[in-house]
Amino acid sequence: MAGTASSTLNTPTTDSTTPEKQPPPPPPGQRKNGKSWHPPRAAFRPLSNRTTHSHSSYRKRISLAQTAQATKTLEREMKAERAVERDRRVQAIKDRRKAREEKERFERMGEKMHARIVERRRRREGRRRKGNKVL
Repeated sequence: MAGTASSTLNTPTTDSTTPEKQPPPPPPGQRKNGKSWHPPRAAFRPLSNRTTHSHSSYRKRISLAQTAQATKTLEREMKAERAVERDRRVQAIKDRRKAREEKERFERMGEKMHARIVERRRRREGRRRKGNKVL
């Protein structure tokens, strides 16, 4: 038994507080393609940073998708508002142009006809247009 006790005392103990020395990484050596002036790059491994048992990447994707969807709806609303404003301006321009053309037409009629006849025709056309708008 004395031999066994001495063997346990003589064995080197590894203390967890002393750090183990790791050998330095080997030098890179010559590149296969011969482009030694380029800096060394790590291998492209796109799945290496994912965790297999965690859904954090899924949650991140879902939150990004939700923010993108909210942004898209906001953009659609803003585009719709701009389109309504643009249509309103275009319609105002068309109305002014139509009124100006009608005024010029009545002025030309006034040169050829009497003023009372022109006024009567103007009133009649106004009534006729209002009737067409209702239908």
